[in-house]
Amino acid sequence: MLDDGTRRRVLRALLVGQRHSWDQGLTAAVLDGDGEVSALRALVDDAVARRLPDGRLAELDPACSVNGGVVGEYVDLVARRTGDAALAAAAAGQRNWLLRSAPRAADGTLFHLVGPREVWADTVFMVVPPLAAAGYADAALAQLDGHRSRLRRPDGLWCARWDEDAGRPADARAWGTGNGWVAAGLARTVGRLPAASGAVLADEARMLLDACLAHRRPDGTLGDVLDDAASRPDPAGTAMLSWAALAGAAEGWLPTRYAGVGRSLLATAAASLDGLGRVTGAPAAPRFDRPGHSPEAQALLLLADAAARRPR
Repeated sequence: MLDDGTRRRVLRALLVGQRHSWDQGLTAAVLDGDGEVSALRALVDDAVARRLPDGRLAELDPACSVNGGVVGEYVDLVARRTGDAALAAAAAGQRNWLLRSAPRAADGTLFHLVGPREVWADTVFMVVPPLAAAGYADAALAQLDGHRSRLRRPDGLWCARWDEDAGRPADARAWGTGNGWVAAGLARTVGRLPAASGAVLADEARMLLDACLAHRRPDGTLGDVLDDAASRPDPAGTAMLSWAALAGAAEGWLPTRYAGVGRSLLATAAASLDGLGRVTGAPAAPRFDRPGHSPEAQALLLLADAAARRPR
């Protein structure tokens, strides 16, 4: 686990960074887990202030279709805690966008962006847990099914992107962060579904974790492309797998040995920190096409660390 001083530096680097909608959602998760009630309220108020007319929350880039789903979960959470009708209406607007208005394939599977008809692994995290948390279990499972049928490879890893019009992957590589989004998304959804469905997702999360861990390197790192030994290490994807493993062990839907796996992954990700508390070598914002820093990597490390602190 991170010591208190390191955790403060990582959080500070997260809070001073420029953040997109999904980063705001991850930051909300960090603040909620830390019991920062006032800061969380300020964040969700700002997400609502920056919503688009179609209901997308905190969205600074209109090309992004699904990413506001993450922060929408916390707008809804604060609305329920406080009884704030305006927040509740804003959360409903974000859900309506995901359920009815966002661009999607003929079978209802959401496209990640407005314009390109592509299905991305990232979307699993952005929409499946928030829909399940809001009580839309069938919609959450339908999105997971649609993404799985297009992106999951025979080896258990997930492709990064699917071209709906071409009917084939737009990027067939097993991107480390993309697989991390799926693993973390599954982990956040298990406890939000009826028991039978949750058990199925728990098995799927374990199989994905195992498929990813099969490519862990002797130094403990995981690659930006998981099955490419020459690709650079990806601490952000490593933090997501740590988060999933630790959450599953703490909640009892993964065997207890995954707690040790999660702590080991956390230590590997934390080893990338620089003196300013920044995760270094992660896919760099804003285009994630080179090594560097990103708010998502900061938040993901903090969420993994919080999961390591949970009682078992």
